[in-house]
Amino acid sequence: MANPILKIENLKVRYKVAKVGSERVINAVNALSLEINEGEIYSIAGESGCGKSTLAKAIMQLVPIAEGKIYYNGQDISKYSKEELKQYRHNVQMVFQNPYSSLNPKMKIKDILQETLDINTNFSKEGKLSLINEIIEKVGLKPSCLELYPHEFSGGQRQRIAIARALILKPKLIIADEPVSALDASIQAQIINLLNDLKKEFNLTILFISHDLSVIKYLSDKVAVMYLGEILEQGLTSEIYDNPTHPYTKALLNAVPKFGKSSTELLQGDLPLELPEGCKFFSRCKFSNDECVLKCPKFIELSDTHKVRCIV
Repeated sequence: MANPILKIENLKVRYKVAKVGSERVINAVNALSLEINEGEIYSIAGESGCGKSTLAKAIMQLVPIAEGKIYYNGQDISKYSKEELKQYRHNVQMVFQNPYSSLNPKMKIKDILQETLDINTNFSKEGKLSLINEIIEKVGLKPSCLELYPHEFSGGQRQRIAIARALILKPKLIIADEPVSALDASIQAQIINLLNDLKKEFNLTILFISHDLSVIKYLSDKVAVMYLGEILEQGLTSEIYDNPTHPYTKALLNAVPKFGKSSTELLQGDLPLELPEGCKFFSRCKFSNDECVLKCPKFIELSDTHKVRCIV
């Protein structure tokens, strides 16, 4: 059995939201566990607001963890020293969702990439420039673009630059948080193909986060479906797409436009403001019964790699 490069156990991340005369706590990530093996592309799917981006920020140590553990190569990252945390962020890099806001508009591309090297390495000026030129070509851009500013590029080109910035430290794990959601469909395909090529060339592990299951299908080795901070179903990509079992997974897949299908089946209802005691999805599930309201389902193993949290 492979040792996971990233292991998460019963993770909880909470936000406090002010209300008139009181304060409400939101469990953005709720008792979530998963394992990602080295060299695979593991995707997290779910609607906006389900906790995907909060999970990514927790892995990067950008938000505080209320409970649970995150292990990188078997080490508890909460116990890292300052120097160990710096090395962790060297090995684990993130590509953010919006290429229009993730790059400093006042800096040339060369300076954006060099800033990462200045903070994290002791390379010579010549060594940094050589690496910058190498990486910018790896993402399909020419070295001549290094003297330009972000506003001089298209959205797809900006996302290539963001990927180059994440890649320049030669990380082991890249977290890609909705990296194609702001792009046109044709450009999405180019970025997906680029990530796949870079994964193979650099032996990367990628945690890919998206609300779009049509994108995830062509990239991932494994998929986890997330709702209200919890994983409801996870398995190999073929298991999730060929044998979706949870009603939420089925609803997400039914909403994906398909060739020859005149209409899609949209998921009804909105995310509830308060977490239910039982199944988190019961208020929007057409199969729910009285037991679903009270009983929080445990995972049922459908195979060694496929499990679902549902009692119906």
